[in-house]
Amino acid sequence: MLARRFTIVCLLMSLFGLFFAILVAEAGRPTRYWAETGSGTCGFTCPDHLRR
Repeated sequence: MLARRFTIVCLLMSLFGLFFAILVAEAGRPTRYWAETGSGTCGFTCPDHLRR
Protein backbone atom coordinates (compact mmCIF):
# COMPACT_ATOMS: atom_id res chain seq x y z
CA MET A 1 0.00 0.00 0.00
CA LEU A 2 2.82 2.40 0.84
CA ALA A 3 4.65 1.56 -2.39
CA ARG A 4 1.50 2.28 -4.41
CA ARG A 5 1.09 5.70 -2.80
CA PHE A 6 4.76 6.46 -3.31
CA THR A 7 4.46 5.53 -6.99
CA ILE A 8 1.42 7.76 -7.44
CA VAL A 9 3.15 10.67 -5.73
CA CYS A 10 6.27 10.19 -7.87
CA LEU A 11 4.21 10.10 -11.07
CA LEU A 12 2.32 13.25 -10.11
CA MET A 13 5.53 15.06 -9.22
CA SER A 14 7.13 14.04 -12.53
CA LEU A 15 4.09 15.36 -14.44
CA PHE A 16 4.31 18.62 -12.53
CA GLY A 17 8.04 18.82 -13.26
CA LEU A 18 7.49 18.26 -16.99
CA PHE A 19 4.75 20.89 -17.09
CA PHE A 20 6.94 23.37 -15.22
CA ALA A 21 9.87 22.66 -17.58
CA ILE A 22 7.64 23.38 -20.58
CA LEU A 23 6.56 26.67 -19.05
CA VAL A 24 10.14 27.70 -18.33
CA ALA A 25 11.28 26.75 -21.84
CA GLU A 26 8.47 28.72 -23.48
CA ALA A 27 9.15 31.77 -21.32
CA GLY A 28 12.81 31.74 -22.34
CA ARG A 29 12.14 31.86 -26.06
CA PRO A 30 12.17 35.25 -27.78
CA THR A 31 8.85 36.36 -29.19
CA ARG A 32 8.51 36.12 -32.95
CA TYR A 33 6.64 38.80 -34.77
CA TRP A 34 4.05 37.93 -37.39
CA ALA A 35 5.94 39.93 -40.00
CA GLU A 36 8.95 37.63 -39.62
CA THR A 37 6.87 34.49 -40.08
CA GLY A 38 4.90 35.88 -43.01
CA SER A 39 5.20 34.93 -46.62
CA GLY A 40 7.78 37.66 -47.30
CA THR A 41 10.54 35.34 -46.13
CA CYS A 42 9.34 32.54 -48.36
CA GLY A 43 11.73 33.36 -51.19
CA PHE A 44 11.88 31.57 -54.53
CA THR A 45 10.64 28.21 -53.33
CA CYS A 46 7.01 29.24 -52.85
CA PRO A 47 4.59 29.63 -55.75
CA ASP A 48 3.15 33.09 -56.38
CA HIS A 49 -0.39 32.17 -55.36
CA LEU A 50 0.79 31.19 -51.86
CA ARG A 51 2.59 34.50 -51.25
CA ARG A 52 -0.53 36.63 -51.60
